[in-house]
Amino acid sequence: MGIAADVAVIIVASLLSGMLAQRLHQPLILGYILAGILVGPASSGFLIQDAHEIELLAEIGVALLLFALGIEFSLKELQPVRRIAIFGTPIQMLLTIGLGLLIGQLLGWGWIPSIWLGSLLSLSSTMVLLKTLMSQGRLGTLSSRVMVGMLIIQDLAVVPLMIILPELNNLESGLVNLGFAAVKAAIFLAGMIFFGTKVIPALMKIVASWNSRELFLLSITAIALGVGYITFLFGLSFAFGAFIAGLVLSESDYGHQALSDIIPLRDLFSLLFFASVGMLLDPAFLMANAATILLVALLVTVGKALIFGGISMLFGYGNIVPLAVGLGLFQVGEFSFVLARVGISSGSIDNDLYSLVLSVAIVTMVMTPFLTRAAEPLYKLRKRWFGHEPMETINLPASGLHNHVVIVGVGRVGQHVARVLKDLGQPFVTIELDQRRLEACKAAGLPVIYGDAAQPIVLEAAKLEEARLLLITVPVMAVTTAVVEHARKIRPDLHIVTRAESIEEMQILNQLGVYEVVQPQLEAGLEIMRQALVHLQLPAAEIQHFSDEIRHELYAPIYQEEHAHQQTLARLQAANRFLTLNWVTLQSGSPLIGQSIEKLRIRSRTGASIVAVMSDTNMLTNPAASYQFKPGDWVGVVGGQPQLVEFQKLAHPGEVPDLVV
Repeated sequence: MGIAADVAVIIVASLLSGMLAQRLHQPLILGYILAGILVGPASSGFLIQDAHEIELLAEIGVALLLFALGIEFSLKELQPVRRIAIFGTPIQMLLTIGLGLLIGQLLGWGWIPSIWLGSLLSLSSTMVLLKTLMSQGRLGTLSSRVMVGMLIIQDLAVVPLMIILPELNNLESGLVNLGFAAVKAAIFLAGMIFFGTKVIPALMKIVASWNSRELFLLSITAIALGVGYITFLFGLSFAFGAFIAGLVLSESDYGHQALSDIIPLRDLFSLLFFASVGMLLDPAFLMANAATILLVALLVTVGKALIFGGISMLFGYGNIVPLAVGLGLFQVGEFSFVLARVGISSGSIDNDLYSLVLSVAIVTMVMTPFLTRAAEPLYKLRKRWFGHEPMETINLPASGLHNHVVIVGVGRVGQHVARVLKDLGQPFVTIELDQRRLEACKAAGLPVIYGDAAQPIVLEAAKLEEARLLLITVPVMAVTTAVVEHARKIRPDLHIVTRAESIEEMQILNQLGVYEVVQPQLEAGLEIMRQALVHLQLPAAEIQHFSDEIRHELYAPIYQEEHAHQQTLARLQAANRFLTLNWVTLQSGSPLIGQSIEKLRIRSRTGASIVAVMSDTNMLTNPAASYQFKPGDWVGVVGGQPQLVEFQKLAHPGEVPDLVV
């Protein structure tokens, strides 16, 4: 069957190896590489004898990987950490290339293979790190944002490295070739800007209007591979063209749909790519050079960890962040395989260097979940031995923090809460890790601590043990749960109020012991519904009753019986269904005008109680019995549904009164 049989063998072997990797809590790409090793020519010999045709298919996997990277690239993700990502990552890569040069010299290699080694080692694994952070619930923390920002720039750096490194073989003509490549790339980019802004959007609009999922998938695949082939004919990299096509498509209205549709196809061809990577690994080389591989893996782990940690400190990150970044990005990444394949195809590196890098990459990828977990205990050990550096604090009261409110996150919600507390003179402190929001808090005179609230040291700096309330306004569930868990260890009895994006999240937070969970979408929906019903002139009591019914129905199942304060809240919600405050506006023709509360005998005639009267000039709470009503008064009435109806009849017989809830 030829190539069809080879593909079938690879897919089945990758499935079995992928299942094994999943059971061992390892990245799937390690399973795919293992499958390539097992079925490749160097191992079995009879399953797949010629890997060349598989390598050709793998080129499509590389193109689709870079195409998806182009679509996913977002400057917004770089905003909070843009300084270290844009300026720190190139420094890190240059230092790591220098480390690779030293290792290459130690192994007796020439300077060109050593530079290739350093370049391959300078890239870290986006796939492995994201999977590790998700499994450990650390996505959204400050350290994870720094790591993701640096990974984005690393992934982008693959494209120029693929163009520059092969030219090292012949520097005299290489510089000329690089100049021609730069000119061709500029011409190509200019053409793609025109093509991408004029032709692609119009084409995608036509295809999308046909409402055919198959044609849409075919269109985006044709754009990715077609543009890649044009760049290949233009004398540039096939993968480079696919990446540019992804960047162009990401700016259109169809970027998100294109990414969701291309991911299964990308994953399938990526499987072939990673399997082809494993096919080039010689198990005999692995056994014969085990000591060298382990030595290089150790040097890479320690060297990259120190480089990443040092870069983090250089750009002003302190406490646990340098440790977390260093122990998160030390591994060799999957795009190193892409770059290594370019080196093999151009004759720049030999199979021994390729096998060494692949072996080191596998070892460091396997180590990643274990070393990332070591960041927190190592930080605690460092604090015990050396103490910890103080947090950056702004506008904190000179008398210190006592009996105060701690607000985690100073976005729109957090800022509103902070301003209200400031106006009321209530002591509070905010925690924020976004530099822009930090500056906004500083300008507004709000007390703020710069740091990641998911780290215990930051909560300790906010004097959580002396706080009266903790408010978590960030929308990221992973951050919220981390803060709640640490806060429970510091102050088990502290009341915590959080936000959640779904009923499932509300239930999880309730099980963690959160005092109150607010779902913004639900509350906004209830308010929009209330406004709609007011405009439809439904009685205010009925509107409030309906709102309370919905809120009680959705919130009540979340609060379990074991929490006394939650039982009280449930009872109050139930009582609110039968006892409602309504405001009735008295028109000039009302029989109540000019009459006193005592003379009207409102309580005995209607069963409702007058608790407030608001006029143009003042507001009276618990008005005296002698108070006489005037036209335009807003009367605050408390009672059940029947009592409120009777008062409405008394105030405006035969009319629908103007009610305000």
